[in-house]
Amino acid sequence: MPQDMLEAVKLDLDLLKKAYRLMITAKTMADTYEENKAICSKYVHSTSRGHEAIQLAAALQLKPYDFASLYYRDDSMLLGMGLQPYELMLQLMAKADDPFSGGRTYYGHPSLKREGFPTIPHQSSATGMQAIPATGMAHGLAYLEGQGLLEGDEKPIVICSLGDGSVTEGEVSEAFQMAVLKGLPIIYLIQDNDWGISATGKEMRAMDAFEFAAGFKGMERLRVNGSDFEESYEGVRVAIDYVRKVRRPILVHAKVPLLGHHTSGVRREWYRGDNLQQHSVDDPIPKLREVLQEAGLSVEEVKLLEQEAMNTVAADYERALNAPNPDPATFDQHEFAPTPVTAEKGERSPAGAEKTTMVDSALHAVDEILKSYPEALFYGQDVGGELGGVFREAALLAKKYGDARVFNTPIQEAYIVGSTAGMSAVGTKAIVEIQFADYIWPGINQLVEELSKSCYLSKGQFPIQSVIRVPIGAYGGGGPYHSGSIESTLLNIRGIKVVFPSNGADMKGLMKAAFLDPNPVVMLEHKGIYWSKVAGTEDAKTVEPDEEYILPLGKANIVQQASEEEIRMGNSMTVITYGMGVYWSKTASKQFPGSVEIVDLRTLNPLDYETVRASVERHGKALVLTEEPLMNSFAESLAGRLSKDCFQKLDAPIYTLGAANLPAIPLNVELEKMMLPNADKVAASMEELLNY
Repeated sequence: MPQDMLEAVKLDLDLLKKAYRLMITAKTMADTYEENKAICSKYVHSTSRGHEAIQLAAALQLKPYDFASLYYRDDSMLLGMGLQPYELMLQLMAKADDPFSGGRTYYGHPSLKREGFPTIPHQSSATGMQAIPATGMAHGLAYLEGQGLLEGDEKPIVICSLGDGSVTEGEVSEAFQMAVLKGLPIIYLIQDNDWGISATGKEMRAMDAFEFAAGFKGMERLRVNGSDFEESYEGVRVAIDYVRKVRRPILVHAKVPLLGHHTSGVRREWYRGDNLQQHSVDDPIPKLREVLQEAGLSVEEVKLLEQEAMNTVAADYERALNAPNPDPATFDQHEFAPTPVTAEKGERSPAGAEKTTMVDSALHAVDEILKSYPEALFYGQDVGGELGGVFREAALLAKKYGDARVFNTPIQEAYIVGSTAGMSAVGTKAIVEIQFADYIWPGINQLVEELSKSCYLSKGQFPIQSVIRVPIGAYGGGGPYHSGSIESTLLNIRGIKVVFPSNGADMKGLMKAAFLDPNPVVMLEHKGIYWSKVAGTEDAKTVEPDEEYILPLGKANIVQQASEEEIRMGNSMTVITYGMGVYWSKTASKQFPGSVEIVDLRTLNPLDYETVRASVERHGKALVLTEEPLMNSFAESLAGRLSKDCFQKLDAPIYTLGAANLPAIPLNVELEKMMLPNADKVAASMEELLNY
């Protein structure tokens, strides 16, 4: 057992000297920030004061081919990896040359892709949440290794650094579960200082992280005194050796003092009292100083190490203070990474091809992706094994490609979504599925904090390639937990793309484009048009495009045009819609031959606003149609924007139609009909608008 492998060791003197110099560097940085708090506390920051020994013990043993998920107190870890005080101070002061984010995110929130350093993808500030993307990295590495796709002979590992208080977060449990279930090469390094912000461990938890992890069968564990550099170094050595060789997870619990503030905004004198003095007994610096002196280093030599560190910090502080601020004009750069898919390619309607349902078009798209890209994998609830998805949307894929590539997950929407960030960081390309749109809410945390912000906050270093399939919408008696529409919520998350195809050909082309897009893409797939069984949805079944077909995101499609004669007579209108709205509109428009143009948005973000606006201005009358409850929806927002931009060309107000403003869709089909739009309700709006 790893705990039994710990030995009392004498470390190389040069290593001890380096560690001591870096400890003094970290302490001096913290002292400098405090001495200059009028400047340095302009932006909130935390430091590693008290945590230096365990952090340096870890950093000094990682390899450049490893991966690290750090948290906001890990500046000693960063120094140990080779970052300079100057670079960290650039982030502290939100300067232009901050190597992590260009002045966009907090101190101690690194994003680093630099030769000779471990890779450190962007992590959010939400404590505990980083455990899922970190575990996703280990998951991706295990997959690549198992497929023979890892370059070189190295055995990369992931280290995930967490404060003990964050382990009570439910998403940490999801990460632990998957780590042991799949046997992943990850170290969870827990730094336990017995404090949250102002709450103590006794207030927040019934057990510490070491005790908690015992419940995860297959999780090895060890405890170390995190204020003792030698013991910490040996503990981390054992953990790294175990994970690198055995390729299974381990938790290292390091007890440490907290000698600084929680953050510069929550000062220790406000709440710590005598506790600060109690913690100072375990200060790592005097402990390591004593080790150096016992090893024969003179007082003068120790002071020289200290002076070198203090001189470096002083010089770097002045340099950072005078470094340029970001150019304000760059504020909107890196929302998305550029996509290589900019034009429609391939054959949309090959001669002799048969029509396929939308669900089969999606299945074939994923099949072709898996066949062409060995780094691709597909997972979610019930998509693997025999079933292949509750809608059979992944039928037989697990048998065809193996359980390592197409597999079932536990009921863990947060892991399903958030792990794709880690997958992307190590070079795997995940397609995942949320079983129903109504189930996505536990994954929203990861979608917002990890996926959507990564490209922007890492200044383009870590865009996240992720395709998230979400069956959506009502289909007759699905009830309140299987029928919901959620697009407006998703569209309020910046930094993700949202696609909503209405037919099989679009589904296949957009799925391919989404996979090749380096950014997070949510594919909303309406269950009611999956099989074209609902009356009026026959056109959702289309001739299947060929294997090369790709349809760029952000291109709307005019699926029905009004006649030139009706337009000249002023007797025309346009419907702006998507998903099931396309078929309600087609059915309703039969009552008004030649008078109705229908624009299928296909992609909700990026939105093809030029096509939409041109259609509205061409007709002067427009209906924006959605299946969502209407109030405060994407549809209302779009209608408001069009009302302003097209005001001079309008002959009537922009009409909107959606579901009733109720919290859920009722189970009874007659009640459902009352709540939702349908072709008859759309026809009534069309008649009113055309006669306006």
